[in-house]
This record gives sequence, C-alpha cells and structure tokens, in this order.
Amino acid sequence: MFSKILIANRGEIACRVIRTARRMGLKTVAVYSDADAEAMHVAMADEAYRIGPAPVRDSYLKIEAILDVARRSGAEAIHPGYGFLSENERFAEACAAAGVVFIGPPPSAIRAMGGKSEAKALMETAGVPLVPGYHGADQDPALLRAEAERIGWPVLIKASAGGGGKGMKVAAAAAEFDAQLASAKRESAAAFGDDRVLIEKYLERPRHVEIQVFADGQGRCVYLFERDCSIQRRHQKVIEEAPAPNLPPEVRRRMGEAAVAAAKAIGYVGAGTVEFLYDPAQGGFYFMEMNTRLQVEHPVTEMITGQDLVEWQLRVASGEPLPVGQDDLTIQGHAIEARLYAEDPDRDFLPQTGTLEHLGFPPCGPHVRVDAGVRAGDAISVHYDPMIAKLIVWDVDRASAVRRMRAALGATQVVGLATNVRFLEGLASHPAFLGADLDTRFIERHRADLLPEPASAGPRALALAALGVLLDRERSARETASASADPWSPWARTDGWRLNEEARDTLIFREGGGRENGEDRLVGVVYRRDGYRLELPGGESVTAGGEFNPGGTLEADLDGVRLSAVWVRQGGDITVFHPGGSHRLTLVEPLTGALDQDVPGGRVAAPMPGKIIALLAEPGSKVEKGQPLLVLEAMKMEHTLKAPSAGTLTAYRCAVGDQVEEGNELVSFEAEG
Repeated sequence: MFSKILIANRGEIACRVIRTARRMGLKTVAVYSDADAEAMHVAMADEAYRIGPAPVRDSYLKIEAILDVARRSGAEAIHPGYGFLSENERFAEACAAAGVVFIGPPPSAIRAMGGKSEAKALMETAGVPLVPGYHGADQDPALLRAEAERIGWPVLIKASAGGGGKGMKVAAAAAEFDAQLASAKRESAAAFGDDRVLIEKYLERPRHVEIQVFADGQGRCVYLFERDCSIQRRHQKVIEEAPAPNLPPEVRRRMGEAAVAAAKAIGYVGAGTVEFLYDPAQGGFYFMEMNTRLQVEHPVTEMITGQDLVEWQLRVASGEPLPVGQDDLTIQGHAIEARLYAEDPDRDFLPQTGTLEHLGFPPCGPHVRVDAGVRAGDAISVHYDPMIAKLIVWDVDRASAVRRMRAALGATQVVGLATNVRFLEGLASHPAFLGADLDTRFIERHRADLLPEPASAGPRALALAALGVLLDRERSARETASASADPWSPWARTDGWRLNEEARDTLIFREGGGRENGEDRLVGVVYRRDGYRLELPGGESVTAGGEFNPGGTLEADLDGVRLSAVWVRQGGDITVFHPGGSHRLTLVEPLTGALDQDVPGGRVAAPMPGKIIALLAEPGSKVEKGQPLLVLEAMKMEHTLKAPSAGTLTAYRCAVGDQVEEGNELVSFEAEG
C-alpha cells in the first residue's frame, strides 16, 4: 500500500478521497489553482501545492505541473477524481513514465472507451445492443445531416469524447440540425479539445440505468449493481438512486453481466461505470458509454453495498485483489443522492456565482451523508462546476429513503446565491417521483409542477423575520452603547420610545428579491416590556420575544409557541429558515433610498462572467421575441441569450472571443412599440 497519494482534482471529490486516505493511514497531497488557494480540499490535505492560475487549462489540466508536484512531494500514486484528467490516456501514460501509479484503469482501457463512437463499435462487436445511430469517423456536416435523416427525428447529437451533458444537443427537426450540430461541436471542442460527434435516435421515454463495475489486476471483475440516473436537466444528472426502482431481477443480472463482459473485453482495472438506456415497456437496454473513472453518484452504491469504493481503488491500484467476489455482494435497502447546485431553476437552471454567506446541512449519521467541498464563506467561481454538495440518504426501502431525502433537503440552508434546493424538494415530493414513474425527460414533462411561483411568506415567516430585525437592532444598540462615552445617549435606546405616545414602529418587507414588482408586506411593531406585539398583514397579531443563542440560531416565542429558526441578513436581504420552510425578504429602509429597480425591457446583459462564442443575428435586422442573439460560454457550458421582445437588433456591443463580466450590456436593442 502507498504511504502518500496526490489528488489531481478539487472540490468535493478531492475531500472525499482525502477522508478515505486518512482513515487508511495515508498522507495526502492536494494541488490548487489561484482561485482555490483557500479551498476546503487544500485545508484538509497534509500538503498542498500551487499549480497555476484559475482557468483549468492553466492548472488542473496541466499534466507536467501535476507530475512535478508528485515528484517534489514524494507521492507514490495519483488519484484523478472525476472530470479534468480522470479519463485522459496521456495523463495515465505520463504517470507510468514518471514512475507514479495512476489510480485508475490502464491507458489502453481509457483509449478503448474514451471515444464514444469507438466504444460503440467495440460493444457492437461484443454483441451488446446499441441505440440506432451513426458512430463513424467521417464528420462531414452533410453526411451527419443525412445520417440524422436516415435515423429519423428527433436525434441526439453527442460529443464523441465527452460526458456530463457537455456537447450534447437535441435536434427535433431538420430545421434545427445545423445550429445544434455547430453548438455541440463548439461545446465539445471547448470542454474536451475534440469536436467529433455521434448521432443517435432520441428515445422518447427511456430510463438511464448504469452499472458499477470493478476489476482488479488478477483478471477478476464484479458488478456492484445499478443506479437509476433518469432525473436530469441539460443532460446532467440531478437525482440518482440505487437500486433502480422496479427493475426486474433478470434485467439487473443481464445488465450486470453485459457490463462485466465490456470491462473484461478491454482489460479493465479499477472502478468504472457502464451506462445504458433502459426501455421499461420492452424490457430492453442499450449501451451508451463507459465512464472509465469513479462517478459523482458512487455514494449511493456505497450505501446499499456497505463498501468504500475509494478504498477499493487504492487497494487495487497497489496490486491487491478485489476484497469480495460477486456472490458476496448483496443489496441492502435503498439510497438516493441529490446534487445541490448553485443555479437558478427559474432561469433555465442558469449557474450562479458568488459567496456562500451561510451554509447549513442536516446532521450526518447512518441514514444521512453529505459530500461537500465548500464551507460557509467560500466562493462559487465562474471557473468551475457550480456543485455545492451532494446529499445522500439511506433507508430500508425506497419510500422511507424518499422521506429521508425530503427531511434532509428541508434542513439544508444556503444564503448568498440562488440554488436548486426548492426545486429538489419539489422533485422529491412529486407524485410521479413517489410512484417511480421515471424517464430522462421527467423534468421537462413535469416542469410546471416543479417550478411553481414561489409561495408568499406566511404569518410565521413574517413574524420571525421581524423579530430577527428587532433583536438584531437591540444587539447593535447595546454594542453602540457599550462603546459610547454616554451610555444614556438616546441613540442607545432599543425600545422605540416616543414622547407621550405608545412606542411603535413599522417594518416594511418586500418579496420578490427587492424588484419593482415585489409585494410590500407591512409589519406593525408595538414595543412591550417583555418583547413585542407584531401586527401582521391581514389583521393578525402575535406577541413575540426571544433571543439569538451563542450559535446564532433565533430562539423565538410566538404567542407561547417556542421554535428555533435560522435568521441570516445579507445587506438588505433577510433569509429565514424555519420549520415550515424558508423565505427570502428584503427589508425596505426608507432612509437609505429606493431599492434598485429592474432596468426597463429591451436590455440583453451577460447573466454571468463568460466568453462570447457566437453572434447569431445580423445588426440592423428585425428579430422576434425569444430569437437567439448570441452564445455565451461560462462554467463549462454554452448559454444562448435571446431577444427579450420583438424589435430591432441595432448593434452588438461585443465580439466573438470577448471576455465579458456579469451585467455587461451585450447588444443595442430597440423593442417594438
């Protein structure tokens, strides 16, 4: 066994590998870019070395820099995590040439499965069923279009070298094909340095079911059952579970055996995942690809098998045999994983950047696991994937695991940027999900249910928000008084005192993020010796009191009902997490001026920092509402910005290749009327 390993990755997977290595008594070496100098994985490792600037091509993808760190640190092996260099055969070869063990499959296996087209040809030879499609080397656009016509619409255009939904586009009809092909090729080239694509028939209601395989250097290979990853957006997984619901045991066995055969056919060693599309109506399954690495969703497999797959990786890479055989593996209970992202579901899941001002997770134990790579105060950067954490739950059956997941999501608290927590709660509560009626277009089919208008803050949320403001003012006033030479100064009073009047105040909260169309909610405050009387909208009144405990939690008493809440203020924004849910409100301070208002319609601005990839309309041309105007590349994905209304595109304020900042106005646009 090694004594020291280097983790050539960042974020939650680097932290995950460090935890297992530490449990096994191994020393760990982290690498980091300038953007990650204070990152969680850097703090956790025994040693950490800078490898370059923030962009991945200048840091986490620099093979020479990583191998130099391995040499300088004395690391005997390198764990690549997932993403970055994990499926790069040149990196695996370079490790071998440098005398460092690559904790992954041999380069030949990566090469065999590295190209989706080549992998499909190999599987076709091995007799594994494939989705109808074109997987050839000829990339002439006219040929690709002809193949798409032959296969029949809709078709899926997929990056041959990629994964994670990057370089993957759907063409529903011939009129869309050229634009979608160009976008897929651009995105693939940017993400993988390879713009080759393949074309497949787009199945209407398939499930995405994958098999976890593991092989050692002695020729043994097992499958650790399956995961259902059908809940996706933008072809990226959102919720995964193991085992797959309602999968017949015979199909499970045939899938597992096919996956093991695929691994053995290429001399595989280590952890890998063979991905299939499963057609429940016909009971058939079709090979999609093999990921020659550990997967993001591996924790659900660990939860149902009781195995540590990272430990298996380390042991197999050091030459040990697999710890168990196929007959020793059994499924225990049910596990579900939800990916917590910094993204805005109401804006087509647009990734978000910013600082995690507050971050809270449910307590961990036998039923709940949290894999995170960030802490409160850390930033979600434009340079990397916007995942915040993975919430994983386990219980004896699926219904119990779903209840665990809803509770875990309800206890998750994020302040500082938009996240998909509310969306995940909607998924975990949807009748179709509860009934395991799953397919890869689940989110599209149930979009209206999953993205409802946010509910207005109820009386309890408003009372807690107001109580927090009042207690926070008391705290500030006490601090001012203690620092003042005159403790009897009127500025130190906290009771709303008025001469010859009842001590009263009014707090104004605005819902809708402080926007122009936000709704004002007025809360009257009557100061009492033992707290406050809060006069809420609708005529309801509540007696309130409480305090912030040393941990920062608001301990409140509302009409004799005691409860705990988390109250977080960020500028004028106040977020309250309470037993009934969470709400974000903006406190209107009349003396500080008006709130920022929305800019009138007709503006097309960068939603985040990024690079201009393509301009799609001619200056001076008439455009329709929703017509694509330009493509912005940010956070490893392409984002198409569209016309806000019908009108005239008078000019572009950017050019292809420009780096733009969030909020930069990108076009001059005149709306009709």
